[in-house]
Amino acid sequence: MSAVRVGVDVGGTFTDFAVATADGLHIFKVSSTPHDPSHAVLDGLRRAGIDSDVTVVHGSTVATNAVLERKGARTVLVTTAGFRDVLEIGRQNRPALYAIEPRKPEPLIERELRCEVDERVGADGAVRRPLHRESLDQLTEEVRALAPEAAAVCLLFSFLRPSHERSVRAALRRAGVRWVSISSEVLPEHREYERTSTTVVDAYVAPVMGRYIRRLERAVPGQLWIVQSSGGVLRSSEAAASPVQSVLSGPAAGVVGARAVAAASGFDHIVTLDMGGTSTDVAICPGEPLRRSDATIGGLPVAIPMTDIHTVGAGGGSIASRDEAGGLRVGPRSAGAQPGPAAYGRGGTEPTVTDANVVLGRLIPDATLADEVVLDASAAAEAIKRLTPAGDGSTDARRRAAAAVVAVADAHMERALRVITLERGYDPRDFTLVAFGGAGPLHGCALAERLEIDRVLVPRYPGVLSALGALSGEHVREYSATLLRSATARSMRALTASFGRMERTARRDFAGSGRPRLRRLLDMRYAGQSFELTVPLRGRNIAGAVRAFHRRHHERYAHSRPEAAVEVVVARLIASLDQPPLPKVEGPVGGRPPSQRTPVVVDGDVKDARVFRRAEMPVGFRARGPLLVLQEDATTWVPPGWRAKVD
Repeated sequence: MSAVRVGVDVGGTFTDFAVATADGLHIFKVSSTPHDPSHAVLDGLRRAGIDSDVTVVHGSTVATNAVLERKGARTVLVTTAGFRDVLEIGRQNRPALYAIEPRKPEPLIERELRCEVDERVGADGAVRRPLHRESLDQLTEEVRALAPEAAAVCLLFSFLRPSHERSVRAALRRAGVRWVSISSEVLPEHREYERTSTTVVDAYVAPVMGRYIRRLERAVPGQLWIVQSSGGVLRSSEAAASPVQSVLSGPAAGVVGARAVAAASGFDHIVTLDMGGTSTDVAICPGEPLRRSDATIGGLPVAIPMTDIHTVGAGGGSIASRDEAGGLRVGPRSAGAQPGPAAYGRGGTEPTVTDANVVLGRLIPDATLADEVVLDASAAAEAIKRLTPAGDGSTDARRRAAAAVVAVADAHMERALRVITLERGYDPRDFTLVAFGGAGPLHGCALAERLEIDRVLVPRYPGVLSALGALSGEHVREYSATLLRSATARSMRALTASFGRMERTARRDFAGSGRPRLRRLLDMRYAGQSFELTVPLRGRNIAGAVRAFHRRHHERYAHSRPEAAVEVVVARLIASLDQPPLPKVEGPVGGRPPSQRTPVVVDGDVKDARVFRRAEMPVGFRARGPLLVLQEDATTWVPPGWRAKVD
């Protein structure tokens, strides 16, 4: 590992950097460049003065944006004959249950780009219809005429017998297709639609992600790692080979960083609140982060293991507006990096959550923010004026409008927090709220009050915690095998054989890096159910895994059936290697920090709040709200009735 390590997190407004060296930890932000995120990344590396022997760990949104904006590669899909329309048919569930005219998302691959091959593997893995050379030759000619940049291959039950998909891949490469994704490697699991959709996303973003990674590799004087959707990290070559693993990586690093900070402070049950410029991501960690493998992006299923994160379109740059009935709306539109909130003085005129906090006095004009942004209070006030009745420019009218903007944004985030706590079967009062992101510490206490959480933890560097989390993430590879067996001792032989194959593969993949730590997991369900819950398997104790499944089912759904038969659907293996620890951040010890006073609007009244600099607050320092804590990467608001303490 290099002497200098740099964590990079690309956000909608700022790109965050955390630089770990032998001298300590250094953090900063630069404005994001949405047209090409690599410009901001390379600008930050130049600003840090790094020119050799560096390891860069990068949380990327390139794959995400390619899918959301439909700017991926021209891709063909190859399926078993008769199944070219699996992307169109999908599932019968309706996300908008009461929509009179429900609309399904358009597939990434149009019908004219879907090809078939004459073959068939049965549900038992036996070949029902062989794949002949003539069918492959016909496919080669058809694909050459379509001239795709990438291809996705998803044949029936290929996860039981992948040889046909491998033959199709070889034929596609002979046809000149460079990027080929096969489902037996991308997602070797049952459920045809989800497996096809995930493989299509992998192929669709592969050329875009590959070019982006190569561009960074040429410019970075050292190693490049990419954050995965699960919060682990992969070498850039591994990420380029399996880009779908990073398609939802952005928020995951923040959860990793929050867990590390909370553990250092003695908390293991946390709820995370990552409020950035364009959105807010929330997650729950009852000891460990909850995982899921049923996420969607742009309405399309992506069935890869990832941290269970809920996102809402409420951030510091979220734009506030009035609808036709005069109601106030906040988000999901955002001012982004350019022009940004009106208070940034870059030409923005629409009112945002940041502008509202400036008008309320929670963001003070003499505080220099990231990327040398100096707040313009008059521009913020003028923007908020657009929300007042008949453009009332009085101070009181602006303050009422600003308070309403903050209240609506808080309501959006409160609903998200309820989804990942109460709707998951967890009482938020049993957790500590970790507030981070550039705007999270401004809203953390208010949200904690709404959920009756009595403790909010604000990290030392809240505005760049996702970049720090990227540096903390383990080197992780995940493997899976579909089994579909009863969860009894008689199935243990098949389980042991499956895990043995996956563990041998893992050790080959980690050869030269170290001996990975291996964790066995099982996806289990009651016989007759359609979806599973994931529980650990310790040793050969299948009975212990069944008991863990009953407990997890009761936590998640408030009921369980210990007398019912349980099935093992998928065996999973997580192989991981720890990264070097981050340098310890030492705060000042002893003394009382200097403070100023500033007016802040609280519940319609103006109150005198003390203002402290975070770097000057010694360990053990205590103070009562109202107070503001300023630092370059974020501002923390401690309302009346709350007490602040530096641990």
